[in-house]
Amino acid sequence: MTEADSPAQPRRRLSREDRNRQLLDVAWQIIRTEGTDALTLGYLADKAGVTKPVVYDHFTTRSGLLAALYRDFDTRQTAVMDAAIDQCPPTLIDTATVIATAYVDCVLLQGNEIPGVIAALGSTPELEKIKRDYEAIFLEKCRSVLQPLAAGGEITQAGLRAMLGAAEALSNAAASAEISAGQAKDELFATIIAMVERAAARATSGT
Repeated sequence: MTEADSPAQPRRRLSREDRNRQLLDVAWQIIRTEGTDALTLGYLADKAGVTKPVVYDHFTTRSGLLAALYRDFDTRQTAVMDAAIDQCPPTLIDTATVIATAYVDCVLLQGNEIPGVIAALGSTPELEKIKRDYEAIFLEKCRSVLQPLAAGGEITQAGLRAMLGAAEALSNAAASAEISAGQAKDELFATIIAMVERAAARATSGT
């Protein structure tokens, strides 16, 4: 029997985890090429070559899909930062460099897609809560590594929020080529250093 006469091999069915990964990858590609507004569950199903029920089974709603994309981004960002912090000397300069570099690099790795997802996350109270929850985890991680470097001063929530605002603005500006990646990292580094030095100064002055 020739190869042409052989019965067709059945297509391997993806595991749920692998299917989820495929759908997220296709969703990122849609955002990259067509923008966040183009991303719907039906369009994702069409582009991924699956039926709509498959996509709905994984994400239920468009909000669920956007949340999954944000979690996907956050997981990568957290892994990169954790690995870098584990390997860097526990000094203020090194730690600030790691945070600034990891944050900007992760946003740039996702290109122009992540700003659109972040903007969409603020469109409903449900999505805003997801964003806030992940921001809180990131800010607490920064507090835990920077607090020991503040000479007894307190890294305040206000300072951390200001740092996060700068991180988002600078990273988005770099992603849109308004500024360079190096400029974004340098400015975020300076913002982190200033926050910790203010905390140390308050401890010294007793205020």
